[in-house]
Amino acid sequence: MDTLNYLIMKIYLLLLILVSNTVYAQKINNLIELKQNSTNELFHHLERAIRTPAFQSEGYWVWGSSVTKGGDGKYHMFVSRFPKTLRFHPGWMVASEIVHAVSDTPQGPYNFSDVALPARGAQYWDGRSTHNPRILKHNHKYYLIYMGSTHPFAEPTYDELTLSSPWCTVARSSKRIGLAIADSPYGPWKRLDEPILKTKANTFYSYLTSNPSPIIQEDGSVMMIFKGRAHTQNGKHSQMALGIAYAPSIEGPYTVLNNDQPIFQIDGQGEAEDPFLWKDKRGYHVIFKDQVGKYTGERGGGVMAYSEDGIHWTVNKDPKSYSLTVEWEDGKVEKQGQLERSFLLFDENGKMTHAFFATMDGPGGFENASNSWNMVIPIK
Repeated sequence: MDTLNYLIMKIYLLLLILVSNTVYAQKINNLIELKQNSTNELFHHLERAIRTPAFQSEGYWVWGSSVTKGGDGKYHMFVSRFPKTLRFHPGWMVASEIVHAVSDTPQGPYNFSDVALPARGAQYWDGRSTHNPRILKHNHKYYLIYMGSTHPFAEPTYDELTLSSPWCTVARSSKRIGLAIADSPYGPWKRLDEPILKTKANTFYSYLTSNPSPIIQEDGSVMMIFKGRAHTQNGKHSQMALGIAYAPSIEGPYTVLNNDQPIFQIDGQGEAEDPFLWKDKRGYHVIFKDQVGKYTGERGGGVMAYSEDGIHWTVNKDPKSYSLTVEWEDGKVEKQGQLERSFLLFDENGKMTHAFFATMDGPGGFENASNSWNMVIPIK
């Protein structure tokens, strides 16, 4: 009987793998058809992706970006990078810096200009790593909202820096959201010495705050979606959840709305991260990463949701806003190893024109990549 049960279980697992591979192949083959039939206002309008990276940096891992059009008529990208002498994950937690790159066109490629937010010492809350930039322009000033972290240790080696190492534990738990201000995209940047959104005990963001996506509203007030994690009883941290914060001005003070509750309850729905928030005459909209595929059926795909007040959210009826499977300008359809940190660029009339993503090669998983870059997809 034990042998029979073993054979039945083995056949079941083989069939499960076969079905999974078939579904995976269908997703690859049907991408163009899926986009054509989609009623999602982003996914349906994504054109073929530009093969040339919007930004890459020799010797560095490159991750999420944010773009604005400057007063000089050029396009200014702020993007994270960290040395390949460290593992991608968790290298970004301990050694990332935000750099500034420039292009004459929104699609790039963007050329390195300067380091906007370098390391500034362990004594500062953001002294060892700056990451997840969002650039805003308002009243002739530029605002960089970002995640910062620190740790008190010497610089780690490749082998020392693991997910269970002290560097990772301390840096992850010190992640907070901060602000830097400048009169020009070229700087100099004045960084605030305290985070603009700290943690709060007994909330979903008691462990960390990260992944900020703010908008400045008509009256100068700010709404900001962010990622939080909570402390857990076992001394670790919870799954990722998204919240919404409000401030009367970009410098704060920030108050987390919705009674300190996530705007998307994770129980039964799965984790969410990498939000991008915008507002139009219909209300608020957000796209975010479907971490485990609960919203769209695609692990790592994009979700879209909307809200009239920024607090109470509804996932779109056709929620898929982007896919890890990409149709390139040369006609090839390929699945990326990772596709994260979505950013949408809008023109002067409020029309979305380009979607930017952080991406990498490999079969999936940060540990399996050899290269990462920022890519761009025009929106028709």
